Amino acid sequence: YIMSHTVSTPEPWGPQRGRLTLASSNSDEVNPPEYEAFKGPSPRAPTLSVLGVDMYVTDNKKAHNTSKYKNTNLIVRRNKEFIIIIRFDRPLNNQQDNVYLEFMIGNTPDEYKGTQITVSIGKEKRDGNWDGRVIGMQGTEVTVGITPDASCIIGRFRTFVAVVTDFGRQRTQRNPDTDFYVLFNPWDPALYDPFNIFNDDNEYVMNDVGIIYNGEYNNITSRAWNFGQFEKGVLDACLLVLDAGKVPLLYRGNAIEVVRQGSALINSQDDDGVLVGSWSGEYSTGTAPTAWTGSPEILLKYARDGCVPVCFAQCWVFAGVLNTFMRCLGIPARVISNYCSAHDNTGNLKTDIILDEDGRVNRSRTRDSVWNYHSWNEVYMKRSDLPEKFSGWQVIDCTPQETSDGLYRCGPTSVNAIRDGELSYPFDARFVFAELNSDVVYHQSDKYGNTKIISVDTTYVGKLLITKSVNSNAYEDITSAYKYPEGSDKDKQAMQMAERRGVPTRDYSTIPEAGVDIELQADTIKIGDNFKLTLNIKNQTSQTCTLSAVITGCVVYYTGITSSIFKLDNKAATVDPWKTSSMMIDVTASEYMPYRVEQSNLLFVVYGRIEENGKTLSAMRVVTLLPPDLTIKVTGTPWVGRDFMVTVLFRNPFNFILKNIQLRLESPGLITTKMKTYDHIAPGGSLQYTETITPQYPGKSVLMACLDCAAVRQVTSQLEIFVQ
Repeated sequence: YIMSHTVSTPEPWGPQRGRLTLASSNSDEVNPPEYEAFKGPSPRAPTLSVLGVDMYVTDNKKAHNTSKYKNTNLIVRRNKEFIIIIRFDRPLNNQQDNVYLEFMIGNTPDEYKGTQITVSIGKEKRDGNWDGRVIGMQGTEVTVGITPDASCIIGRFRTFVAVVTDFGRQRTQRNPDTDFYVLFNPWDPALYDPFNIFNDDNEYVMNDVGIIYNGEYNNITSRAWNFGQFEKGVLDACLLVLDAGKVPLLYRGNAIEVVRQGSALINSQDDDGVLVGSWSGEYSTGTAPTAWTGSPEILLKYARDGCVPVCFAQCWVFAGVLNTFMRCLGIPARVISNYCSAHDNTGNLKTDIILDEDGRVNRSRTRDSVWNYHSWNEVYMKRSDLPEKFSGWQVIDCTPQETSDGLYRCGPTSVNAIRDGELSYPFDARFVFAELNSDVVYHQSDKYGNTKIISVDTTYVGKLLITKSVNSNAYEDITSAYKYPEGSDKDKQAMQMAERRGVPTRDYSTIPEAGVDIELQADTIKIGDNFKLTLNIKNQTSQTCTLSAVITGCVVYYTGITSSIFKLDNKAATVDPWKTSSMMIDVTASEYMPYRVEQSNLLFVVYGRIEENGKTLSAMRVVTLLPPDLTIKVTGTPWVGRDFMVTVLFRNPFNFILKNIQLRLESPGLITTKMKTYDHIAPGGSLQYTETITPQYPGKSVLMACLDCAAVRQVTSQLEIFVQ
């Protein structure tokens, strides 16, 4: 018995089979929660051997809100008891038998490092980080309750039962069926009070489908995203991300550390993480960012290919995968869209737009950009390293923009701290503050390269922040969580606090007030439409004014980077005192279509000069070009165990051929990702793809489809169905 061994039994024991029944509370043999000491007559009991261990998977998963994980092993959450049943070859004698449960993680388990946990259920009691108790004994079966420590390492543990005798230690052999996963516990009040807002079906942990919002703030669009945190293999893939990133096991018990590491490891910029970012428009060596429909396909490919980064991603893909990573490990998370999000290259809280002498945008000298929208994540956690008021929602961002402590990552940084201008707390608060509060400063350059500020817009950046509402596909406006109303006393106090924390002071006192406001407006349009741009001129003075305006039309990426200038127009108008005048600018498809790029938008910048006093002013407006429609239809009523058909329909509305098309269809819990490729679709031609599905589970499901090719991106559709 010095050598470890397992006695074979006629019954298969494991997490799914040979399940034992707990003794009832009125059983003659069990007296829960304590048990009566064994009173056998023998001074030395026969040697004890372990015949089997039942991890009680189904009941434990239900109690720990982990039943949705498609994984045959037990999955539990920290600081919550789970039950296992051990079967011996004779009744346990707690006066003489010395029995330990041992849980190990990693290659070199060590009790002092929290990677080997020992819980005594026999005569020798010992203190440890995990609580263990004998709930009851019935014949040769012992029911044990185990409670992982509230700060224990998250990951996959191995289970052993050790019997110690005078002759040595007898330990059961490794059985993968008794391995179990420990995850963070968002329902643990010790970690989340006083901010505990989570119920059993909480949106931010348990919902495996989400909505990511895009477009621009005057024209919000959206696409469904399959987070798929419960899909087969996804939990192992998320843990593999930590392994591949060489995150020490000691860090994996600290939610703050896991979140910060995760924001670095989802991008591949400096650590061969999950996703390769690309905004080049050339994706022939991988998958276009716009073609993905969910995270499982990406994470499983990363794991299957030996941790080779997956090509390609942009901000919403990064945010979608990071959201999956967090929810899968038990950290509440959601995706945020910030409209008019500044990327301030110089860090001066100013987004500088350089115009030439004639009022046209100078592409070569304009380095800063304002993204139409930018997606990042929030996680909900207690910040034990900060004052209590800064717990709650924290910003994290894995889109590689700037480095933080030497790696491309961002956060976690407190949303409350951002709102109040408290930028000295970790991590990366100043960068996030700039994304929301930068001023758009228009400069005019002369022929010698000298510039002067001609106007400033302090309200353009951080126009709107939204996220998916709880139990609804509508969006929730959370702008007030990040910013006080523009110009309010609290807004001024927050900016003063930010300046005390090192943000450059706003000083535009030398810019004279023009007394005239200009604004650009446009209707919602589809790719290939002609449309009218409206320039409104509001004279707020007692004098008649004559305005000369130069309108520059640019094709831009969603990141605000200019691709081409396709239109220059000059307009003039005379506006009476205290009146508003409007001018119409015709924009034709033939002007912008030849210059169109992926996810292209049209940026119009107007530069105006008042003839009477020489004062200047500027404004800009992004016009989103909406893609054509994609339709999902269901034939038949979805029932568990019965086939029904899903058809995806698309018609090419353009006068040019669409080539090398990818079509994806997926739905968590219904079907894994199905991808079809098509050589081309002729002008006016149609595509029809049909898939037969046999549901295995009842309830709500979301079908998601995406068509993608170089000529047109972001063609998506979703359909919610209910399986009876």
